[in-house]
This record gives sequence, C-alpha cells and structure tokens, in this order.
Amino acid sequence: MPAQTHGDAGHQPEEAAPTVAVTGSAVVDRDLGEILGAALPWDQLAGKTVLVSGAAGMIPAYAVYTLLALNEAHGAGITVLGLVRNLAKAETVFAALRGRDDFRLVEGDVQEEIPVSEPVDLVIHGASPARPALHAGSPVDTIRANVQGAFGLLDLCVRTGARFVLMSSAEVYGQRADDGSLVSESDYGAVDILNPRACYTEGKRAAETIAVSYHAQYGVPITIARFGHIYGPGMALDDGRVQADFTADVIAGRDITLNSDGSARRTYTYLGDAIAGMFTALLVGENTAYNISDRDGFISIRDLAEAFTAARPQSGLRVRFRDDVDVSQYNPVKGQGLDDARLRALGWAPHVGLRSGIDRTIAWHEERRA
Repeated sequence: MPAQTHGDAGHQPEEAAPTVAVTGSAVVDRDLGEILGAALPWDQLAGKTVLVSGAAGMIPAYAVYTLLALNEAHGAGITVLGLVRNLAKAETVFAALRGRDDFRLVEGDVQEEIPVSEPVDLVIHGASPARPALHAGSPVDTIRANVQGAFGLLDLCVRTGARFVLMSSAEVYGQRADDGSLVSESDYGAVDILNPRACYTEGKRAAETIAVSYHAQYGVPITIARFGHIYGPGMALDDGRVQADFTADVIAGRDITLNSDGSARRTYTYLGDAIAGMFTALLVGENTAYNISDRDGFISIRDLAEAFTAARPQSGLRVRFRDDVDVSQYNPVKGQGLDDARLRALGWAPHVGLRSGIDRTIAWHEERRA
C-alpha cells in the first residue's frame, strides 16, 4: 500500500491564508498565501535586510518569494538581496519581480569575497550545486560553494550581527542501513570520503560544523535546515532525480519506466511545506539542526511513480519496468526516511501533502507550457 497521503488532516494552526500576487504563477502564489497563513511570528522579519545566496535555485527562490509575499500581505518592509553567480539566468527566473524596489540581484560567487557591503540582518545560504550530475562533474566547485561559502557568509554575519540559516541536506546522514527507519537529527552513518561524490555530503557536513562553530565562538544565531527530497515548482525537468524524471514523463505524456523494482523508500516533501518548515525553524526554533521533511511522504519510488501517473488520469499513463528488472522480490519496507518530530514539536505540520503537491508541481509546468 502507498504511504498515507494527506492535505486534509494534521495541519499546523493557521490564520486565514492571505491572497498574494508576487510571481505571476497561480500555483506559486497560492503556495505563498498558504505559507503566510502559518501562525508564526512573521513580524520578527519586519524591516529586515535579507541576503539569500544561490537565490535562483528552486528552494532559495521560494525563500525569496516568501519574503516578498510578506511585504505584499503585511507591508513588512523587508529588503531582499539575491546573490547569484549567473545574473542572466537569475533575471529569467525572477522576471516577474523586475522593477520591484524591495528586491535586488547581486552578482557574485560565494567561493570568493562576498560582494555585499551594506548591513544585513539575516543570511540564508542556499548556494550549492544540487544536481547529482554537477557533484560528479564539478566536485571542487561543490565543496567550495558549501565550505568557503559558509565561511564568507558567516564572516558577514559577524560583521553585521546577522542571523545565519544554512540550507543543508539529508545527505549529511551518510550511509545507514536501509531498514525502514526514520532518521532523527542525531543519527549519522558512514561516508566514503575518498569518493569525489562525497563533495556534497562532506561539504554540507563541514558547513554545519562551521555554522555551529561561529555560534559557539562569536554568538552568531544559526538555523540549520536539513532538506529531504524536495519537489515542486521550479524543479528542472532534467534535474536527474526521480521526482523530476516522473514530472517530465507526465508532462510529455509518457509511461513511467523504472530501472529497478522501485522498492527504495525516501521522504518526499512538497516545496511549499518545506519552506514553511524552514521559516518555522528560523522563527521559533533553537540554534540547531532540523529535518525539513514530511514523514507522511515516506514512500517507495514505485508508489511515488504510481502517484504521479494518478495525478493526470486522463492521460492513461502506466508504470512500467525495464525488461531486465526482477519485481518478484519487491519489498516496500526497505528504505530510509527523515523523522520530522523535532520540527513538528515547534508547531509545524505539512499543509499540502503528497497528492496535492504532485498535482501542483505538474500544474506549474503546465502553466509554463500554456
């Protein structure tokens, strides 16, 4: 049986979701309204200057949108600086924000000196190659973005008295037994440090240690957000991860073909829920790490594929297996998910859930093709 999906129960206490018009996307603006409907002390961000590194990436971009939505809905007076390496690409991603006086793109590389001289109140570090292909092809750039980026941005925090948020990853947990367990924030496994692909895992691990070191030595307030498998608007169809592959198949009207029996289980979380989780950890959490993940999205790849095909039943898509795959030993118990108990203890609960999240992800791509 597929993992339980939701969107009807277990919600975080909410205010009425405000209506916002920030991005020009009905899907994203709906998400933003629901994020702002969370009962959080959003006024803590009022009047702040926030620097978001890697701003054009899928998850950092939603952080940018959320901050600007606060300005739209509550007149929060937040100034957002988006630090990006590729200005032309970022201008395309943020085309709907052109002309705003509360948002500015800053061209620069976190591997070098941070090109920001003005005081900032909050730094959200999301700059890092995320696609597996980039880790394999550019391992030095990957580890430098995480390690040197953490040092540079935390030095900025020391100079300006800013708070630091690290967008980390479930990769920090390394290799553990695929026993169907949920991984808490203190459960660590092994990493083959002589494999260049460890550049991402070790880069995130080092960045976390750098952050807690700056907290210990300089008193920099920190939040470490360990994102699990995130999907949603902004996810590139050629990303290389299964959630992107499945979205691409549905958009193209292709049956989904699995290269394995699909028994591996991971925790899949919708982007809007994940960003709400990060802001929950930031605004009401402690100076520590939080799994940003929805345990109800702990599902096998096979069931995830079925959920994607079911999202557009009119297309009549099926889940198939490569001819040489033996599905007779399928065991949906295998795998490893993230335990969200620490985050839920702060009052967070997913609002969208798996079924609705998949629908919104596909709908965002359909918007762009219309």
